[in-house]
Amino acid sequence: MKLTKKIEENIEILDKKLGISESFDVINREIIIGGRKASYIFVDGFVKDDIMLFIEKRLQQLSREDVNPNTIKKLITQKISYVETEITDDLDKIQLMVLSGALAILIDKEDRAIILDVRTYPARGPEEPELEKVTRGSRDGFTETIIFNTALVRRRLRDPNLRFEITQVGRRSQTDVVIGYIKDIANPKIIKDLKSKLNAIDTDSLEMAEKTLEEFVMGRSWNPLPQARYTERPDVASSHLLEGHIVIMVDTSPSIMIVPVTMFHFTQHAQDYYQNPAVGTYFRWVRMLGICFSLILPPLWLLLVYYKGSFPQWLQFLGPKKTGQITLFLQFLILEIGVDLLRIASVHTPNTLATSLAIIGGLILSEFAIKVGWFVPETILYMAVAGLGMFATPSVEFSMAIRLFRLILLILTGLFKIYGFIIGILFIFIVFTTTKSLGGTRYTWPLIPFNAKALGTILMRKPIPEIKSRPEFLRVRDMDSGPPDEETPE
Repeated sequence: MKLTKKIEENIEILDKKLGISESFDVINREIIIGGRKASYIFVDGFVKDDIMLFIEKRLQQLSREDVNPNTIKKLITQKISYVETEITDDLDKIQLMVLSGALAILIDKEDRAIILDVRTYPARGPEEPELEKVTRGSRDGFTETIIFNTALVRRRLRDPNLRFEITQVGRRSQTDVVIGYIKDIANPKIIKDLKSKLNAIDTDSLEMAEKTLEEFVMGRSWNPLPQARYTERPDVASSHLLEGHIVIMVDTSPSIMIVPVTMFHFTQHAQDYYQNPAVGTYFRWVRMLGICFSLILPPLWLLLVYYKGSFPQWLQFLGPKKTGQITLFLQFLILEIGVDLLRIASVHTPNTLATSLAIIGGLILSEFAIKVGWFVPETILYMAVAGLGMFATPSVEFSMAIRLFRLILLILTGLFKIYGFIIGILFIFIVFTTTKSLGGTRYTWPLIPFNAKALGTILMRKPIPEIKSRPEFLRVRDMDSGPPDEETPE
């Protein structure tokens, strides 16, 4: 729908669309500009008061001769000294921009409106993310304001080929979604595929921001394995952009998505690169060992106890001296639910009470459970080690997927013993090998398909100057990540 030259008709249409006469925070400020009726349409709380005062004072002083003829052009080029301006005759565009926080100026006898981006959002400053803390490195993190997030990345990457493309998703919410990539590095086919998926989303709103968006982009699936990596660190996002990945930002969320990824992206942490290569490699191995323990330790120990008599003498220590009043299988199931219950409770517990919760859940309950004979110390020990591995996993989404696989493996082992354990391992292997990320990327690369050089880079935290190429699975335009070799003089 287009604007007309009668300001009353335009205001009436916008009133029906925006509910100006019904919503107290949608403002229609009527003024006179050069002897003509005019209106400011904006949402209270979004616009900057000092800029509004400056613009209003400037425009109200204009005479008829100052704005005639070519009123809109004269105002934009000579009278409104503001950077972010736009002209439109589309009422739907005006509606979207006003609800996004911009100011629309309508003038009688003009069928075009002036849009001024004078918005400011309630926002907190960049802070270090709680889930991705480092002992050394930058302390800034993404915020809920999308323009702040793009600026944090731009601050680290002054590459002229860095692109941030914005679109709106959601018929009612019109949520801003930005995809970022480096044009001469990223795979254009993956970018095109991602854009088409974003344009095909048909929903009222993105209720849970980037998580809702992920489920639309990656498809409907009950597979617990995350297919996008989340981060709140600008340095992590920048390093992935340089590798050829694509980042997806959703307004109102401090987390951004990185695609495409493999399972090994969820085992790495920024801390590895803020340490010496040898120290970073050691931490990486310990972390991977913890993830493996988190998946397999309780089911494997339960299986070994079932077949304790078949093992040599030096492995006899694995079994408990007492089995307790509850079978070992049920003990593990109860402990699994108990750990999850403790984790859920910790989310809803204020920081001042977190220590008390840890004492109650971790010490008192376990100690009394052993004393009354419900549990044996070994089950609590192995469950605690598995829990440490789960909390040592950098990605919360990946750790919860591993936790679900452990529960499945534990149930199968408890019910069917060795056959159940083998079936469970095969099931987990099939899920991992058949899962694909955006663009058809194999989730298990570079293990399957095998790539020795890439796998060595994952297992070893190599010195940065030694990394000369980008990951092959991204199929980027520029594989060489190092500077050009210096020419040797003749």
